[in-house]
Amino acid sequence: MEEAASILRLGGLVVFPTDTLYALGADGFNEEAVGRVYEVKHRPRTMALPLLLAEVADITKVAGDIPQVAWDLAERFWPGALTLVVNRGPAVSSVVTAGQDTVAVRVPNHPLALRLIEAVGVPLTGTSANRTGEKEPVTADEVRRQFRGEIGMIVDGGPCPLEGASTIVDVTSERPRIVRQGVLAAELLAEVCPGIAVGG
Repeated sequence: MEEAASILRLGGLVVFPTDTLYALGADGFNEEAVGRVYEVKHRPRTMALPLLLAEVADITKVAGDIPQVAWDLAERFWPGALTLVVNRGPAVSSVVTAGQDTVAVRVPNHPLALRLIEAVGVPLTGTSANRTGEKEPVTADEVRRQFRGEIGMIVDGGPCPLEGASTIVDVTSERPRIVRQGVLAAELLAEVCPGIAVGG
């Protein structure tokens, strides 16, 4: 774990397991490292990258003007398979957000991921560790088949427990909205946020 953290601190890339999918991690505050994520994934620079946090309180490191509903959802579902789209804070580069004023953030429910984020001490990019358009990986072997020699380290933590993408909720407007339905059911979100919108 210390070797993986060291690679990330030096601007390298590390793949690690989360509760949902394997993530392609870089120091979220290092623009050059973030740029490498786009290159390795073959991801268009117009598609923002999510950030992974170590704990709920860390949302203040990356977001500004945080609405109460964001705290309510985070307290209920973090760590877990919920990604929140919030207003970008000044510490987050526009390289991460693809020039947008919002950023997607999550606290993953996986001990290895949390230990690594804590060890590096900054948010890590949390995009799935696959080439854009290819299969989203739930095992380290699936990652190895797509990336050969381009990643500093792959942390093999076995299969991801949920084997699917997180659910994304945008809380930047008056009515929170599910923008991607993932493994976290809309019905559970509605228990905390009645009237939550889907799509649109």
